[in-house]
Amino acid sequence: MGREVDMSLETEVEALRRVPLFRGIDETKLRLLAFISDRTRYQKGERLCSQGEEGDSAFIILLGTADVRVDTPEGERTVAQVGENSIVGEIAILCDVPRTATLVAATDMDVLIVSKDDFLKLLKEFPDISLEVMRTLALRLERTTRDLAEAQRRAGD
Repeated sequence: MGREVDMSLETEVEALRRVPLFRGIDETKLRLLAFISDRTRYQKGERLCSQGEEGDSAFIILLGTADVRVDTPEGERTVAQVGENSIVGEIAILCDVPRTATLVAATDMDVLIVSKDDFLKLLKEFPDISLEVMRTLALRLERTTRDLAEAQRRAGD
C-alpha cells in the first residue's frame, strides 16, 4: 500500500497552486489544505482505491499518472488516465456513493490524500473552492455525456 512521505509544506502549497481546481484560491487556504492532507507515495501498479468501495477521501495527484479502470462484463478496463495537478475521487465524497472507478498507479506517484470530513469542511468554509468543484464536475459531466452520445451514434452506424 502507499506510504507516507515527508515533504515541506511549501512544496505542497506550490504543487496545490498548479491544480486547476484551486486556481485563484489564496495562499492561506492552500496552506490549510496542504496541512490537513496526507502526502503518500504509490509505486507503479499499486491501487489507490477500488470501484465499489466507500469513498472516504479525495486524491490530489502531485506527481505521476494513474489509470482509471471500470468493471465491465469482459473484466476491468482502463477508460481514462489522470495525471499531475488533477483531483480524483471527489465524486464519491460529494454524492455519498461508492467509488465509481478503480485507480491504479500507471507510474510511481506522489499524492495528497484529503479525508472526506476535511474536504467537506474545506468546501463549507471556502465557497470559492465549492464553485470550482462544481465547475470541474459540470465540465466532466458534459464531456461524459458527449462521449456517451458519440458512442451511441457510432453503435447505430
